[in-house]
Amino acid sequence: MTTSWLDEVTEQLIPTSLGLINVREGGRPDGPAMVCWPSLMMDGTMWRYQYEHFAPSHRMVLIDSPGHGRSDALRKIIDLRDCADALVEILDSLAIDKCVLMGNSWGGMLAGVFPAYHPERTAAAIGINCTASLPTMFESIWATALATYLSLHAKMPPLAARAARAAFAGPTAEATNPEFLKFTDFVLRDDPKSVAWALRSILIGRKDEHRRLATIRNIPVLIIAGEEDGQFPVHVVRKMADAIEGSTFRVLLHTGHLAARENPDAVNAEIDAFLSALPATV
Repeated sequence: MTTSWLDEVTEQLIPTSLGLINVREGGRPDGPAMVCWPSLMMDGTMWRYQYEHFAPSHRMVLIDSPGHGRSDALRKIIDLRDCADALVEILDSLAIDKCVLMGNSWGGMLAGVFPAYHPERTAAAIGINCTASLPTMFESIWATALATYLSLHAKMPPLAARAARAAFAGPTAEATNPEFLKFTDFVLRDDPKSVAWALRSILIGRKDEHRRLATIRNIPVLIIAGEEDGQFPVHVVRKMADAIEGSTFRVLLHTGHLAARENPDAVNAEIDAFLSALPATV
């Protein structure tokens, strides 16, 4: 019988201001907490390879973001402040004082602003494939069209998988990583109406957060960009990192938008190097 990594985790629904949020937990119970918030169209299981890597040393918390996975459906506009406040409610429920917050895309944007809103709850933050900039005109047009299309469906249409593959996979993944390409079909499990609300909230409706990021002080922050990220190009991610005093910025070659899942070895190596320079309790 094959043992799944998910056999090691517990799962619970935690009440928050954004509804019931599904949380998986495992790893070392007495280790420092590492909380992982996924990309739009993904749930907490996208962090499989980070869980397997860091579970021996960290208490791992994998979140299904609002409207995704087993969390309650999303039926309203939310913003990153709402997500940050809901995350505090999750930390309180789990009796976590401070955490290392790690996020990809949506989660990376949250990892950027969370230390500004709640510095007392942040031991360190890691943002992957993320931005603090307003959406471009092209991004607004395609995301609005996709959100409108998805909102008309009760079940995720096949077109969503093609859209996710185009958004998540760069040329290297297209040419060399069939397992990752197949993984992007994960989006067919999503609630299309929830994804539509998330697109309107997190992509189309996002604000310029650079001034907020400039208020962060004395909190270690790592920002990682993918060289082949077609959603948030390197210069956009670098601008986000530059706004955070003392942040560390890294670029992963031959890597697209969902770096934590597409290129976990490189992502984990960068996180290891980042954490090794911090106090042993992080």
